[in-house]
Amino acid sequence: MGMLRILSKSGDNRLQWNEENTLVGDAEAITAIREAEQIFAHEQEKGSTAFRVDPDRPIERLERFDPQAKQIVMIPRVVGG
Repeated sequence: MGMLRILSKSGDNRLQWNEENTLVGDAEAITAIREAEQIFAHEQEKGSTAFRVDPDRPIERLERFDPQAKQIVMIPRVVGG
């Protein structure tokens, strides 16, 4: 299972997908990945930064959506004042 987490002022929103199910053509799994890709792109356009968080691996900054990631965390741009 993969998960996209979007941190925002309204909380921690999550979207999950099962990449293994996409390999067998599961329409619901394919739709979930497409939705996650769209949200990822939209959040990047707004200035958010994405990080891949996988067990037993260092955290890695992502420039592109990776459906094989166990967890992607989107952190919004922080503006000082």
